[in-house]
Amino acid sequence: MSSTIQALPTEVVYLITAGEVIDSLASVVRELIENSLDAGATRIVISVWAQQWRVRVADNGCGMNLDDLQQAASAHSTSKIRSCADLWQINSLGFRGEALHSLTTLADLEILSRPANSSSGGFRVVYGYGGEPVVVEAAAIAPGTIVTISNLFGNCSTRRQGLPTSAIQMKAVQASIYQIALCHPHVTWQVCQNDREWFTLSPAATTGKLLPQILHQVKQGDLQELKLELPNPPNSCTDDPAGRLYPTAKSSLSLVIGLPDRCHRRRPDWVRVAINGRMVKSPELEQTIFTGFHRTLPRDRYPICFLHLYISPDQINWNRNPAKTEIYLNELSYWQEQISSAIEQALRIDSVNIKEAVHTTRVSKLIKAAEEKGGYHVNRPNPDDGKGGVSPSLKAVAQVSNTYIVVEHQNGMWLVEQHIAHERVLYEQLCDNWQLVAVEPAIILYQLSPAQVSQLQRINIDIEPFGEQLWAVRNVPAMLQQRDDCAEAILELSWGGDLQTAQVAVACRSAIRNGTPLTLPEMQTLLDDWQRTRNPRTCPHGRPIYLSLEESALARFFRRNWVIGKSHGI
Repeated sequence: MSSTIQALPTEVVYLITAGEVIDSLASVVRELIENSLDAGATRIVISVWAQQWRVRVADNGCGMNLDDLQQAASAHSTSKIRSCADLWQINSLGFRGEALHSLTTLADLEILSRPANSSSGGFRVVYGYGGEPVVVEAAAIAPGTIVTISNLFGNCSTRRQGLPTSAIQMKAVQASIYQIALCHPHVTWQVCQNDREWFTLSPAATTGKLLPQILHQVKQGDLQELKLELPNPPNSCTDDPAGRLYPTAKSSLSLVIGLPDRCHRRRPDWVRVAINGRMVKSPELEQTIFTGFHRTLPRDRYPICFLHLYISPDQINWNRNPAKTEIYLNELSYWQEQISSAIEQALRIDSVNIKEAVHTTRVSKLIKAAEEKGGYHVNRPNPDDGKGGVSPSLKAVAQVSNTYIVVEHQNGMWLVEQHIAHERVLYEQLCDNWQLVAVEPAIILYQLSPAQVSQLQRINIDIEPFGEQLWAVRNVPAMLQQRDDCAEAILELSWGGDLQTAQVAVACRSAIRNGTPLTLPEMQTLLDDWQRTRNPRTCPHGRPIYLSLEESALARFFRRNWVIGKSHGI
């Protein structure tokens, strides 16, 4: 009986491999852009003709000489790695040597290239099926590389039929370019569709300055950017064949967040994670980000966050997915801790995080004059907030409508809503020290449902039957013990939610009510306590706590740049 197991023909193997790497127009664009970035390009021009299944990517990178051009599309050919050990030291976006060869299997491939230091011009190479050069000729081009893909999936009509419409594919192309641009903000991107300019991304010093070009509804002032050098994870040493240990390269973290009191999303679609220049899918790290924003956003709203980790290559295994969008990451819990700490630092309000404004003293002089007439003087808080940062000097000036505290700081003034600022203070205190205290006599509640009783027991309230339709509560949250409405508060806690929901409810009920007059020392104490919270920008329900009136905005509104003589018509 003959064997039914046979080796696949080479062309079938090539088609299977190509299908794993190249599955759409967007994947073609992604692979070619990554090659351009590996070549050191700072300007990349992408042209797409979706109806014609054609893509061209031109860059100003280092280019290739003739020998490299002739080898570029061969199977598993790459300049990025040489040995098995190099797989654990990946410092480039591409390294498998599959993309160009796969494209010769699925499309017509042409490359023009000229090295930056070449005085003899460049070359044009057209590749046949399998990556062999079929046309080699001199070409007059500027230093860099131009790759053209034509008739994509021409030999695989079923693949074309299975792909979405051209409009949907172009959205995917745009999304791929945006993702790569966020990881490489220093690059100029020019994108054309059907020979017409589609969009352009100008280079930016940081990702935070580039983001408003991509998310047009977000302004620069809505974002907070943070860069940190990170210590190496424990036990993060590599060894050579001789058994000697070497410490891994230093790591760093770049974080851009939308300030929760200013911008957020209806969907969880703008939490992005990048590692070493490439956007990746990491549910564990994404969940860490969502957790970091817990109780800072309104209900059913999600944060804007871009996280870029720069990690020693030996901590990453890229061989998980052909598109390299998923990874195996060593020391996952360590990186989660670093991310949580960075988000907490970015959400604080301190002298580093306050946006820089025009330095003028007119508002300060105006408020100081009002202070002298009012006859009140309050000592400023200690600038050291005890968390490693320096707090801005916030000074209570007045109370408006027994609701808003007027606050002076070095760059202008704020209006702080007293109830939700106090609510944030109390909520974090409850999270840190949830304490139940016994009450005597017991609090009697009437007509509780079994679900309400179970809910109170779930948050460790000691409750027991006390007769027909009566229940006795033997302990309560310490913050409610002295309140006249303690019974109403316990009843409110019985209606559902987890422990954090109960803590929010207790904080809200216990916070200073709007309409309550406060003395200046009381206002100052509240400001000092609020300023030391971990998430001072919003209350636990996600409402903004303060309105900023920066000195630069005041100067623009009052036209301080006007020349007085001209304003009088002189």
